[in-house]
Amino acid sequence: MPYSTGRKPWRSEPPKELRDDSAAARQKVFYFGLLVLILFGILTVQLARLQLIKGETFSLRAETNRLRQLAVEPSRGLIFDRNGVPLVENRASFAAAVVAADIPAEREAEITLALQELTGVPAGETEQLIAARRSSNDPFTPQVVKANLPEAVAFALRERLASLPGVRVIVEPRREYVHAALLSHVLGFVGLIDPEEYARLAPLDYGVSDFVGKTGVELAYESILRGVPGEREVEADASGRELRTLKETAAAPGRSVVLSLDVALQREVTEVLAAAMGDSRNAAAVVIDVHTGEILSLVSLPTFDNNVFTSGLDEAELERLLSDPAKPLLNHAISETFPPGSTFKQVTGLAALQEGVAQPATVIFSPGVIYVENEFNPEIRYPFRDWAPLGSLDFYGGVAMSSDVYFYYLAGGYAENGRQLFEGLGATKLADWARRFGLGRTTGVDLPGEAAGNVPDPTWKEATIGEVWTIGDTYNFGIGQGYLTTTPLQMVLVSAAIANGGQVLTPRVVSELRSADGSVIPLQPGPSSSLGIDARNLETMREGMRRAVAGGTAKTAAVNGVAIAGKTGTAEFGAQREDGTSLEHGWFTGYAPFEDPEIAVVVFLEQGNGALTAAPVAARIFDYYFSLSGFAGGGTP
Repeated sequence: MPYSTGRKPWRSEPPKELRDDSAAARQKVFYFGLLVLILFGILTVQLARLQLIKGETFSLRAETNRLRQLAVEPSRGLIFDRNGVPLVENRASFAAAVVAADIPAEREAEITLALQELTGVPAGETEQLIAARRSSNDPFTPQVVKANLPEAVAFALRERLASLPGVRVIVEPRREYVHAALLSHVLGFVGLIDPEEYARLAPLDYGVSDFVGKTGVELAYESILRGVPGEREVEADASGRELRTLKETAAAPGRSVVLSLDVALQREVTEVLAAAMGDSRNAAAVVIDVHTGEILSLVSLPTFDNNVFTSGLDEAELERLLSDPAKPLLNHAISETFPPGSTFKQVTGLAALQEGVAQPATVIFSPGVIYVENEFNPEIRYPFRDWAPLGSLDFYGGVAMSSDVYFYYLAGGYAENGRQLFEGLGATKLADWARRFGLGRTTGVDLPGEAAGNVPDPTWKEATIGEVWTIGDTYNFGIGQGYLTTTPLQMVLVSAAIANGGQVLTPRVVSELRSADGSVIPLQPGPSSSLGIDARNLETMREGMRRAVAGGTAKTAAVNGVAIAGKTGTAEFGAQREDGTSLEHGWFTGYAPFEDPEIAVVVFLEQGNGALTAAPVAARIFDYYFSLSGFAGGGTP
């Protein structure tokens, strides 16, 4: 029997179901392997792109995140009065800030809510600040979220910094004004740089979180007070916190400025002016050295506390200041213009003397009113009144008694029944002299926001109003009314020019600069211009102004022991009342001592009176100034 293993000599095929499952498995393995191969290929390409193509870019970005250039803010220069009294201080203040580049996007909501809890700033506002800084070209500079943090809040925030990446507690310098409202219009204040300022100042190394002068001396001398920023190169960790300082360039502190103002005189002028305001919504006074143009006191009322702008201004307080009809933020001494009234007769009188229209002995009779005939109908006559029937007056009497009729004649002449009885200056010539005195343009004072005022003439009226100039316009012009407007500072310079022999000065409030090393840079007087008036004519006007104080309309400005020359003014403004009268501004401007002038003073009171309110204020100022031994030389009282 043949041998057999019991196995079949062939293999039987597996069932069809098994064959299908095996093929499907092999296909899955194939596609999975293909997918893996593709993914590795993509990763390889991306790695090559990052390393070879973008490597330098990302390396620089990583280095930027690790190494940062931080500005070192210079110490802002101080401000002193003429006697060395400090007027400002630099104090440290805490602030909460965010660095947009260091805030993880996925934690932004958490971080802003935490800041809201600690500082009270709504999370939405902080998110807007972060978004704006991220889209800027400087996402690494801290953006202040809340300034002037109380110490307790600052310390509480510092304790949580480890869990709040991108959040900082920074120390900011805060400007504190020692005398606050007493000097607010002169000193001004500093504030956070706004977008327009940043666009202009960025080339000068200003940052988006810097503080700059906004008004007053702080603005006018910003480049002097600021100093030169320094720089620190620091190494930071992934959350942006500083690890170590690698290199540092020290900041150069700003230079300090010394004002020509005396803070004691400023306080006295403020007090006597405020006491005389009555129904006046605003008032101003200026005391100036007649030889140098240095301003010894400059007061504008009402005033404001400039510290509110450096310690986190309340919106309600800002709205109150902006909506106040008395305009406390406006410097009424230099930035607002008014009709000067009879103080302008200084200009009219000197112009008439120099042009030969009048002599000291020129006599004009004032019956209390003169009439101007209508050029088309002589039966229509317009009255131009004096404040009283003053009778016959020579030039000295015309000035001393401030006769309107006298100065109507000097400005526009007088005709009756078609016959010219007196030849006056005329509007064009009077306007030329007004401009020679510096009216109608800014004085060049080293404070921002100065107004130029307006000197009218026939050409101006036709171009601006579309009407022909009349003799009545010339009459009003000659007594400081009508279209003429000036600032109080301009009018005190008129009196100073009369006192100093005919030099129109450039006023200033800063007298010298001081460097951190103690070196002093005195500032030279600004340019002046000569009136070109004969000495005898200046002497005639000075004598008329002396008589005005000795026994004329300005006698309420008299002070025992000091000879004063001056001129009052009461200028109408606003709509006429039913009785034909109008509201009035009160003015006084003059100088002393008469024999050897030192200072000139102007006082302005809205809704005041020249003789009744303005001149007595000037008397108090003169009395205070000359009663202080050594005051004129800069000694402290």
